[in-house]
Amino acid sequence: MNQPLASRIALVTGASRGIGYATARALAKAGAHVIAVAKTQGGLEELDDAIRADDGHAATLVPLDLKDLEAIARLGASIYERHGKLDVLVGNAGVAGPSSPLGHIEVKAWTDVISLNLTVNFQLIRCMEPLLRASDAGRAVFLTSRGGGRAPAYRGPYAASKAALETLVEVWAKEVANTTPIRVNLFDPGPTRTKLRGTIMPGEDPETLPTADEAAEQLLPLCLPSWTETGKLYDRLTSTLKGPAAD
Repeated sequence: MNQPLASRIALVTGASRGIGYATARALAKAGAHVIAVAKTQGGLEELDDAIRADDGHAATLVPLDLKDLEAIARLGASIYERHGKLDVLVGNAGVAGPSSPLGHIEVKAWTDVISLNLTVNFQLIRCMEPLLRASDAGRAVFLTSRGGGRAPAYRGPYAASKAALETLVEVWAKEVANTTPIRVNLFDPGPTRTKLRGTIMPGEDPETLPTADEAAEQLLPLCLPSWTETGKLYDRLTSTLKGPAAD
């Protein structure tokens, strides 16, 4: 079996369900040792069972509220002590937030969305960049969404957080492009059969949508050492690479 990620270490956030779960399994099948991060212990244990059934290897499970930014820093230190490097970072965790006119949204709801979708990824960049620099082919992929356009009505917190994330990722890609082997990109899965999609579009028939496994299959190449593009956005719906990310 071809395992292009053999002996490599991969960190996936939001790994207990949906695209994060599917991506963690895909990375493990490709040979990576997966560090799976999520708030839900039960979902992580189900993932570990699936990975063991796929290839007989266990994942490292990290039940963690990612909004605890100091805990992310401690996780980075732990990965360094155990592995000395990180080869793949997949920033998948996210929240849909409220679907309301901006004037009806409470400050706490706004802050929660910005915290998980943007600030958490900023902290992951800060804490994991030294580990990715220690890899001979560090790869980072962050999930975004352009469904309904860049500024869909009634989706203000979510749309704003993803637009800011794209800018953040483009900045980081430029900073590390010429001085490190790190490659940083965005992945837009488009409409996918996930719980988050169901929250945003409750009247949609999920059976008409591609599965999380299909999305993970197309995300996987961006994590491989052979992937050389950086600062780009991969659009799964059209199977095209766009760039720079903020275009």
